[in-house]
Amino acid sequence: MLTLAIETATITAGMAILQEEEVIAEFYVNLGRHHAEVLLPALDRLFLLAGLTPDQVDLFACTVGPGSFTGVRIGVSTVKGLALAMGKPVVGTSTLEVLAMNASLCPNLICPLLDARKGQVYAGFFRMGKDGLSEAVKPERLSDVEILLQDLVDEEVVFLGDGAVRYGKLICETLPGGFVPVDGRLHRLRASAVGLTGLRKYRSGGFLDVLTLAPKYLRLSEAETKYRTA
Repeated sequence: MLTLAIETATITAGMAILQEEEVIAEFYVNLGRHHAEVLLPALDRLFLLAGLTPDQVDLFACTVGPGSFTGVRIGVSTVKGLALAMGKPVVGTSTLEVLAMNASLCPNLICPLLDARKGQVYAGFFRMGKDGLSEAVKPERLSDVEILLQDLVDEEVVFLGDGAVRYGKLICETLPGGFVPVDGRLHRLRASAVGLTGLRKYRSGGFLDVLTLAPKYLRLSEAETKYRTA
């Protein structure tokens, strides 16, 4: 099965083509430019280098959040458009689940954190399964950093993501058993991990109709918040 995976939930963008579990080609883009400017040109280049065309794809996968509201929407809408045009299934994956894959060899609790600003983070809680893929052990949530860390004082935890980088000092001061990897690559989202988790979901019947694929933000947008308080 040929899978196209797209990741646009943060300031970076990624895309990968996988044949079953093998990564054929993968791009990681960190140019500081809007995803709308780079995503489609990068996809064209990816298919060109792989010697493939979009109509050969069997499954489309993308991150659906949490993360940047604009970035998630761009990724989801791109995948929906391609899947609708090709008449192929789609699957959405959690940004945090994908990020947890960077600690695939870790036996500890893995806590990917995305900076949600205002002293808050999007947090997930995972352990690695026997298949080498991350498995959720607690629900994902939006949380104040201090409250989150107090809930983890009895755990030995590996933290990943830009939220872990931003609050690394606080994590080390609050949790002696906490650990933030120093290798910056471990804090980056990888489209190939989107493809692997998406393929697992598809095989377990977790694929979606194109029309039902939708972002999962965990937080209302500024516009929605202002509307509800108006």
